[in-house]
Amino acid sequence: MSRPDPATENLKPANAERAQSVSAADMPLSCPTPSMHLWNSHPRVYLPIEQGGEARCPYCGTLFQWTR
Repeated sequence: MSRPDPATENLKPANAERAQSVSAADMPLSCPTPSMHLWNSHPRVYLPIEQGGEARCPYCGTLFQWTR
C-alpha cells in the first residue's frame, strides 16, 4: 500500500472551487493558485485584480473575489 506524499497531501484539487476569496497575501494572482495540484489543470495565467474587485479565469471560469 502506498503512502500519501506529504508534499502534496494538503493541496486542493485544481479548479474544484468555482469561486475563491483572495487578499493581498495572494498577489500576484494566478490560476491555478499555488495551493492547487497543477498536473491536471490548465496553463497558469496571471489575473489582474484590484482591491475590492473580482477577476474570472479565462480557462476554467473560476471567479476570484477580493476580500479584506
